[in-house]
Amino acid sequence: MNLKPLTKKPLPKPLPFKKLLGPSFILLGLGLGSGELILWPYLSSVHGLGIIWAAVLGITFQFFLNMEIARYSLATGESVFVGLARKLGRSAPIWFIFSTFIPWVWPGIIAASATVLSEMLGIPYSPLMPIFMLILIGTILTLGPVLYKTQETLQKIVILAGVPFVFILSFWASEPSGWLALGEGLIGKGEGFWFLPSDIAFATLLGAFAYAGAGGNLNLAQSLYVKAKGYGMGKYAGKLTSIITGKKQDIRLEGFEFEQTKENIANFKLWWKRINLEHLLVFWATGAATMLILSLLAYSTVFTVADKPEGIGFVLLEGNYLSRLISPLIGKLFFATVTVMLFFTQFSVFGSTSRIMSENLIIFSPQKFETKNASKYFYFFLWIQIIAGVIIFSLGFSEPLSLVILGAVLNAFSMFVYSGLMLWLNKTSLPKAIRPGFIRAAAVTVAFLFYGGFTIFTILQNI
Repeated sequence: MNLKPLTKKPLPKPLPFKKLLGPSFILLGLGLGSGELILWPYLSSVHGLGIIWAAVLGITFQFFLNMEIARYSLATGESVFVGLARKLGRSAPIWFIFSTFIPWVWPGIIAASATVLSEMLGIPYSPLMPIFMLILIGTILTLGPVLYKTQETLQKIVILAGVPFVFILSFWASEPSGWLALGEGLIGKGEGFWFLPSDIAFATLLGAFAYAGAGGNLNLAQSLYVKAKGYGMGKYAGKLTSIITGKKQDIRLEGFEFEQTKENIANFKLWWKRINLEHLLVFWATGAATMLILSLLAYSTVFTVADKPEGIGFVLLEGNYLSRLISPLIGKLFFATVTVMLFFTQFSVFGSTSRIMSENLIIFSPQKFETKNASKYFYFFLWIQIIAGVIIFSLGFSEPLSLVILGAVLNAFSMFVYSGLMLWLNKTSLPKAIRPGFIRAAAVTVAFLFYGGFTIFTILQNI
């Protein structure tokens, strides 16, 4: 591959904490429609809250993975995809294109959004609803002048408005016994079991682990958002803009390195401290609290129901319970909130996957696929995914939960692969003073072994 070596540039001064807020909102939004709203509440509605410890463990793994992804781009101003291509050659971009497209082409999240919307409106579900939603997402992303800014702004609005509302409903609907079950679940005590019930479907549990946060290759998009936000050496990278409404910017594929002086190392560590805090508060703390509270709501409203509905039906049962408990208006608002949160999760999924695949297409052959056409490649992958989704719905695939689980299991395997690669990249490519320390390396190693072992066990169980 013909990738230019890193060139010298000064390390920019660390930005104030309030100006660093942004990338974690996107990653949090990516998790809202998969782990937070669907898989963990679903598992809690079926098995109780004794499994909720695993949700906290899953998002903790992702915190450490995401920060190692951010570390490389903060230090170099290039994506981890470029860094891994330097090590592995063209096999790396090929892998990342296919391991992003195949797991995320299944539009289970937007199917769930359409299902909840149809319940709110009191009309039968039709495949035309998710198809229209997919096209609407493509239109919004196509017309947004700066793609990162469009994603960040919309996700902030949805999270800051939707999450507090759902929290209030959960507190209102939950009994003291539910809170007790939640506390016991955090230490692995369930109703008749410790840690895991004997009848749990391991494919669903593995998917929930993968989606305790963003999930799959979407975590790697943190690298692209570090560049887009201008963290550290990412200041020199340029931004992806709309081919219709945006002002074209120069996009740089290869990154930079800074002199390893005491001042620069101190500045890097200050950058590192602040972006860790941003990710800890926005992604880990908010994400974990959201999973816990939404799982508590599902447990309080659905767990004791004798004939539990299939699939995404537990969300519909939650809304109808809230209508009876509080008022029909609150039930409608709950459905509306869930619909919007799921819609914008799919929105951010498309934004992130398209960025990942377009970046890797350029890395595969920088001479043939030039960086000046990065926006065109982004929209190519965006609309290919939308067309694929339209075809999937047209062929009659409509059960949201099964589509989400299928994608989640595939994503768990990709997380196993890149968690090991990321640690190797940072340990071998970065200067010693800014490499991951023992605790960080140990956390990522445990995640690597966990995802690998769990994936193999799940495959063997289903053969």
